[in-house]
Parts: sequence; C-alpha cells; structure tokens
Amino acid sequence: MGVRRVVPNLQAPEPGQAKAFCEDVLGLEPVMDQGWVVTYAAPGNLGAQLTFLSHDASAPVAPHVSVEVDDVDAAYAAAQAAGHEIVHPLTDEPWGVRRFFVREPASGAVVNVLTHRDR
Repeated sequence: MGVRRVVPNLQAPEPGQAKAFCEDVLGLEPVMDQGWVVTYAAPGNLGAQLTFLSHDASAPVAPHVSVEVDDVDAAYAAAQAAGHEIVHPLTDEPWGVRRFFVREPASGAVVNVLTHRDR
C-alpha cells in the first residue's frame, strides 16, 4: 500500500474565509469547494495542499488529517486487524472518494484514509 499525499485539515467555522490568505500569502489555489470543506493546492503540485472544514458532511467528527492511499480497502483491513478504533466506516462518498476514519492511538487524532474512486 502506498501513500499518495497527506493533507492537514484545519478546523474553520467558515472555510471560505481562508481564500485570501491561501491565495495571496501562500500562492495556493482552490481545487475543491463544497462549502463545508475547501481545499487549496500549490499550482502544479497537488501533493502540497491545505484543507479547511467546518464539519464533515457524513461522518460524526471532522478529521485532523487526510491521507490518500492507493488501496483504501487494504488500509481498512489493516486498521481493523490491528484493532484500531474505526470512527467512520469504509464508505463510498457522493463526492467521489472511498474513505474511512480511524483514530491514531498515540495522539487520538482522527485520520481520514481515502482514495479517489476515479483513479
């Protein structure tokens, strides 16, 4: 199983308010905006991203970090086999990702492990 990217998820009551900072200060551009979640990326480098979210649309908590993997089913099986707390089950979301949330045991952070279904 390989990791494609790791994206910090910053909690923000109004994710759209990050626009000026991300664009003017960091040179990032929006690559996804669903209102409750907005992701900005470096032009030409989709591996360099920041996500701002107010909540999660389908899960009980907002994740602290997102990790895109090439085999989310294998990651889910490994998390279950290791006995890690699954916070949100493996789900095909309507916005094109297959994902689950797992609690990282050292810090208690919630990790959104995902893959894009079109890849």
